[in-house]
Amino acid sequence: MDFRRARTYRTGMSHAPIRFLDRTSPPHIATLVLLTGLAALAMNIFLPSLPKMAEWYGAPYALIQLTVAGFLATNAIMQIFIGPLSDKFGRRPIILAGVMIFCLATIGCLLAWDVYVFLFFRMLQAAVAVGFALSRAVVRDMFPPDKAASMMGYVTMGMSLVPMVAPALGGLIDETLGWRASFWLMLVLGVAIIALVWADLGETAQKSDRTVLGQFREYPELLTSPRFWGYCLACAFSSGAFFAFLGGAPYVGSEVFGLSPAAFGVWAALPGIGYFLGNFATGLIAARVGVNRMIMAGSLIVAAGMAAALVLGWARISGPPVFFGAMIFVGIGNGMTIPSATSGMLSVRPHLAGTASGLGGTIQIGGGAALSVVAGLILGPGRDETPLLLLMFGSALCGLIAIALVIRRERRLGLTLS
Repeated sequence: MDFRRARTYRTGMSHAPIRFLDRTSPPHIATLVLLTGLAALAMNIFLPSLPKMAEWYGAPYALIQLTVAGFLATNAIMQIFIGPLSDKFGRRPIILAGVMIFCLATIGCLLAWDVYVFLFFRMLQAAVAVGFALSRAVVRDMFPPDKAASMMGYVTMGMSLVPMVAPALGGLIDETLGWRASFWLMLVLGVAIIALVWADLGETAQKSDRTVLGQFREYPELLTSPRFWGYCLACAFSSGAFFAFLGGAPYVGSEVFGLSPAAFGVWAALPGIGYFLGNFATGLIAARVGVNRMIMAGSLIVAAGMAAALVLGWARISGPPVFFGAMIFVGIGNGMTIPSATSGMLSVRPHLAGTASGLGGTIQIGGGAALSVVAGLILGPGRDETPLLLLMFGSALCGLIAIALVIRRERRLGLTLS
């Protein structure tokens, strides 16, 4: 794959060659991988520590679980503003500002003296959402739709290495240095990413001549598009299965299966392995197969994995290998669905790529936050993993319905993104 052949749209760098550590050129793909990797790390490295964090602060699990749900909800709200601001002022300054806020919030988490102060700063850490939202807008600036889906697959394939390693690393850190050490690691990596982005990420967007308020006035153009909604919901429901896993898996691991933080971290790496494989498949074939078929296939894989786990559970075959093994299918399906659905939603109105990325991210992450909360509520004393699996299966089915409606709409319009 020759990343130097990137061509940009809506930018003064059209056809500019990519030069690593040269901020006058478009960013190298490695910078986008590391930027999104930081966002993924912040989301899940501390998951094995949730039971100990609840004990440390003397808080119930449902409250400390808001470190996941609250982070996702704040992430979703921020993305409403990230997209229009990046269309107005450019990708580079908004990315730098977001990662700087993340670093300051991480310091706040380290110094927090009670659970509510900690939760406040944890929610501010969601400023790292710029990594998720704008890295894909940068890719869309540089490539046409099907090529963008393929390139997003490569970006998120590299990013998927982080979820594979982070839970196991977080569990090991928790058992050797304590749970706060994971936040020290986030801080060090955040500072390093600021330096990298400053040196390498050149501006790829042509700054809009509209006011910030004018940018927000573009939202109705997206919100009245059935295809935009279809892609957003397909992405949100498919990834919702994973976000439900984030909200419920720590409880299932510790209370249902009796896993230690380190053991949970190892098992929790399995969705990341699947995500890597799914993104690898996307990078290889999305440009030939088309985004709609990739989304349909990915959603089917998620649903099939959850259905298999439920059937095995009802047959009294359960345990970490079955539960976490099924999460490989969630990862594979998400790795195929998310890059393609993102490319689709950004291609509905190409001149609003940043706004679409932010709004799409809000719908995706906001839905994930809601499912994460639901996962925490449906699990409790005397319950096994079945309610969580049913929630994830239902989410995958909704994703299938969403992409089926998109395909039907495009056939009526005579479009050919499929």
